Amino acid sequence: MITGGCQCGAVRYAYDSTPEYPHICHCRMCQKAVGNYFAAFTACRRDGFRWTRGAPASFRSSTVATRGFCRDCGAPLFFAYDGSDYLGITIGSLDDPAVVTPDRQFGVESRQPAFAILHGLPEGRTEDDMTPERAAKMRSFQHPDGGEPA
Repeated sequence: MITGGCQCGAVRYAYDSTPEYPHICHCRMCQKAVGNYFAAFTACRRDGFRWTRGAPASFRSSTVATRGFCRDCGAPLFFAYDGSDYLGITIGSLDDPAVVTPDRQFGVESRQPAFAILHGLPEGRTEDDMTPERAAKMRSFQHPDGGEPA
């Protein structure tokens, strides 16, 4: 069972099939849809997929596809071609994104030049850039992965 949902927990999903076709897409439409250099998706069969809490809002992003997102927190959740038996679920919305590893790239004509150097940038943990005072005040309102609303 694969589960996931949005950042605030208003929309949750589950599916019974193995994730398929994990990929990243650099096309300009995907960049705009997720607000980043690329979008990461894995496919699941519609017949094994269900919304378990709430329902996503959707945006008709082209003449052939729709994208879904949480209307409360804005988290992108899926991409769907018209008439397809599959949904492209955003890998970041999975409760355990490590269950899939992208194995191909699409839309490379729009791949941003910085993408080639991202893996070589200096690294740090989230808390490395926080003062102890700020860290002590920080409380997440994000829905816990795989759990009930906080």
